[in-house]
Amino acid sequence: MTDHQQPLTFGVSLDPSVDKLPETRQMARAAVAGRLDYLAVQDHAYQPSYFDTWTLISHLAAETERISFLTDVADLQLRPPTMLAKSAASLSVLTGGRVVLGVGGGPSPDAIAAMGGPRRGGPATVAYTAEALQIMRRALAGEAVRFRGEQHTVEGYQAGPVPPAPVPLWLGGQRPRMLSVAGRYADGWISPLNIYVPSAEVPARQRVIDEAARAAGRDPASIRRIYNVIGAIGPYRGATGLVGDTDVWVDTLTRWAVDLGFDTFVFWPVTAHRAQLEVFAAQVVPAVREQVRQIRGQR
Repeated sequence: MTDHQQPLTFGVSLDPSVDKLPETRQMARAAVAGRLDYLAVQDHAYQPSYFDTWTLISHLAAETERISFLTDVADLQLRPPTMLAKSAASLSVLTGGRVVLGVGGGPSPDAIAAMGGPRRGGPATVAYTAEALQIMRRALAGEAVRFRGEQHTVEGYQAGPVPPAPVPLWLGGQRPRMLSVAGRYADGWISPLNIYVPSAEVPARQRVIDEAARAAGRDPASIRRIYNVIGAIGPYRGATGLVGDTDVWVDTLTRWAVDLGFDTFVFWPVTAHRAQLEVFAAQVVPAVREQVRQIRGQR
């Protein structure tokens, strides 16, 4: 797999649970202190115990500086693309450009239907997502949007406000048709958790993205590659995902960067979240940056 030489970035996933808000706020502040790049928030609006993603991000954005926020990933079935672009552009203006828009086709047709959304099948969801990315691209640029497709009709939306810098559009997915959409239209691919897409399965998925990008006249190297990594740093028995000491984490993330082509890692700690975040930021991240820098310099 090709290392596209993109700058390495790192983030941590925040728990959107209502009863964990004090801890989530502490995690956000610790991530800022640790100089991480992203605070990632999942989007499962149909979970009664979760805050709405945009509301939580807006709350945390008012309490933080510098760090960017990533929707990991916003459910397009419940958030129409023009309104989602409006929300992202507005927050980008309010935060000085600290927004990355991760989106997905929606993980649960039943849950979406339960909230009043349409129940779309696989091909319709892929078409809906591809059209939504095209609409959002224009809307985030502040253009007048007219679009008529199989799944969307936009009759003349004058978009705004215009973000201070382009808002990256990253697409989450793992099946070939959605990966092809990422290659054609997205600025980045967000892989599901490493327990759902193991490292051995990554190269085949990356090839689908690269081939779709080339077919669309795009440079595959321009597309960011993001891995959601669940696990624990240290001798935690029974923990799921990537488990091991800091050397294991450094060596593994380095290999995943230079061998699998990932440039961004979002940490999902499974235990002792605050302590794990501090070890990740202070020990794992700088060591991975240095190892990748050395390897890239040797190639």
